[in-house]
Amino acid sequence: MLSELSLPARTSSAHLTPHPSGAWSERLQLLLESTGDGIFGIDMDGRCTFVNRAAAEMLGYRTEQVHGRNMHELIHHTHADGRHYPECDCPIFNAFRRGLPCRIDSEVLWRSDGSAFSAEYSSHPVIDAGVVQGAVVTIVDITERKRAEGALRQAHEELERRVEERTHELTQALGQLRELSAYLETVREDERTRIAREIHDELGSLLVALKMDVNWLEKRVDDRALLLTKCQGMGALIDRAVDNLGRIITDLRPSILDHQGLWAALEWQAQEFIETTELRHELQVHVHHGVEPPTGPQGERWAIAVFRIFQEMLSNVARHAKASAVFVRLYVDGPVAPVLYLEVRDNGVGAPREALEDRRSYGVMGMRERAGHFGGKLTIDGMPGQGTVARLTMPLPAEAAP
Repeated sequence: MLSELSLPARTSSAHLTPHPSGAWSERLQLLLESTGDGIFGIDMDGRCTFVNRAAAEMLGYRTEQVHGRNMHELIHHTHADGRHYPECDCPIFNAFRRGLPCRIDSEVLWRSDGSAFSAEYSSHPVIDAGVVQGAVVTIVDITERKRAEGALRQAHEELERRVEERTHELTQALGQLRELSAYLETVREDERTRIAREIHDELGSLLVALKMDVNWLEKRVDDRALLLTKCQGMGALIDRAVDNLGRIITDLRPSILDHQGLWAALEWQAQEFIETTELRHELQVHVHHGVEPPTGPQGERWAIAVFRIFQEMLSNVARHAKASAVFVRLYVDGPVAPVLYLEVRDNGVGAPREALEDRRSYGVMGMRERAGHFGGKLTIDGMPGQGTVARLTMPLPAEAAP
């Protein structure tokens, strides 16, 4: 049977010592039998011309049972899912019919007992004098490899599932922390509002009454210079106390936020900052016509979050930037879903990204948490010696629709 296999001996004869045909056949037979891979040859009709012991045992046949049989009908007739495998689609046969070598590891071959096994096979045409005579096929049982790949894939899927579950748990925990943070901010703002009102109503009223009494005394001691001077000094101290009290009330809860809304409060805060720091400045405010500050409980929480973030932006410029100029831009676009854009830029010392991303930068972290709770985003970019720019993007709550 081996004599039926034509080999391209002419291409390698220059490197081999010529042997008689019988000696060469014996050497080829030993080579085929010594390999652990299954090897068989087929002619132009797809019939087996030779098969080594490894292939026969792998397929569950004796070698004489395979010789002369159509190999596709014998071992490759059906897909793994039970569908018929047409011979015209067989990559093994296409190696000699179309001159298309192949290497396949995604199919099954069938044993004599009707069982299938995962196989990797390669098929190469045998050419003699430029004429295709058939093909040589190598087959390897890769059942264990496929089983290992399946186990690895299953382990990977299980790992992905666990990672997804843990990510979901962490996302939920983060959401709960943000809810808690927002609740604490709401409680703190409510407490600030209460304290500011009590200071204004109680202490403010007392100071005003005291100021009126001092003025009354001052009018009745015209002929006593020492008492007059004392009354004037007391009046000045009361004026300072009233001014300080107003500042404290404003820090706790700016009344302009309640009386005139967020847009006016932001512009007022920017003007206050500019007057206090005396920096060169540019202030741009543009609110699309018809877009009112958000109202209702959610709108009030959103507004105070924006206001506090803006305060922190300006505070960072005053405390850290060492700037000589500041640029402030407030822009609110129009319907259908209005968005607030707030930018504070300075020409100060700047800061490296590592410092801005530091977990100990609690001010930056707090601003981002405030913005994130309402679906907003805060970005801060800085370069040493080139200043810093902070940008806030906040979609308005549904109540803000014009």
